[in-house]
Amino acid sequence: MAKTNLRTGYTTGACATATALSSFNALVTGHWKDPVSIILPQGKNVEFKLSERTLNERYAMAGTIKDAGDDPDVTHGAVIRSKVWFDDSIERIQFRAGQGVGTVTKSGLPIGVGEPAINPIPRKMITDGIQKLAHKYRVATNVVVEISVPNGKELALHTWNPRLGIIGGISILGTTGIVRPFSCAAWIASIHMGIDVARANGASHVVGSTGSVSERAAQNYFQLPDWAMLDMGDFVGGLLKYLRKNPIPHLTIAGGFGKLSKLANGATDLHSKRSQVDFNFLHSVADELGSLIPKQARESICQANTANQVLEICGHKLAHPIARKAKKVIEEKLNNPEIYTDVVIVNRNGKIIATTHNSY
Repeated sequence: MAKTNLRTGYTTGACATATALSSFNALVTGHWKDPVSIILPQGKNVEFKLSERTLNERYAMAGTIKDAGDDPDVTHGAVIRSKVWFDDSIERIQFRAGQGVGTVTKSGLPIGVGEPAINPIPRKMITDGIQKLAHKYRVATNVVVEISVPNGKELALHTWNPRLGIIGGISILGTTGIVRPFSCAAWIASIHMGIDVARANGASHVVGSTGSVSERAAQNYFQLPDWAMLDMGDFVGGLLKYLRKNPIPHLTIAGGFGKLSKLANGATDLHSKRSQVDFNFLHSVADELGSLIPKQARESICQANTANQVLEICGHKLAHPIARKAKKVIEEKLNNPEIYTDVVIVNRNGKIIATTHNSY
């Protein structure tokens, strides 16, 4: 069977740039460019079709429908809209958050508190584009650019924004303008932002979790705020690498038995395509427990199909040494004695079955 190439898409920042430049051009000339062409940060020229446009004496407004390609992006299909108007009370381009675009309320992000959640690269793309057009038409750049996403407030509930302190909607993002399907880099960048926000708000303890079940269990156990919870997913290595240089005093890694058994065996990318549960490793860990796990159970481990089946065979006793070994791997990878680490292993029902935390 031939390999299917996944289709790339465009970021919210690229869409906002296209609609902002189209709106500014129409505001100045009275005519729309549709499709509108923009140049991405790496020099690629791309076109966007407008899904809506409004022009009157006061402002110009254009929208485009975001195409994220084959990436399961929450904003795929959303309308990204820019409204542009001149304002004699300002001297340079000013950005505003319209409907469905968030506002920053916590420090630690690349945009200051109180600012619309429009990231630096989209701001630069829009600013550079407007300045170029303004020079061409010999007009001033004292304009307001208001970006909106009609259903952005609802979409934001499915993103990191609430825990990052971005309220009221989504962020306008993008460093390259391109969305690459199932991008590891995008997830790791979100982890970095989460750590930055936690540090800026004085966090002494954060939790990196592999999923929502383990996150809820750890959050309830440690009684931590949402902004201290990092949706690490499978990217333990990415989290540890960033924390090594940007330390927080206390780190907890929380997850299910299967994924954390891979971590205990040295894997720091826990995705099933890049690391596998090693049943021989689990057998050796069970052997270390000796009589605590019946011989018949130990002998059955290598015939198991899943890590959870091993747990059913051996019981929760096996989870405790896995937690300790995972903690050791974390400490070795962090190589930072200033960070205290612990591990929480959670079963499918959300119950903590093992932890290295000293008060458990």
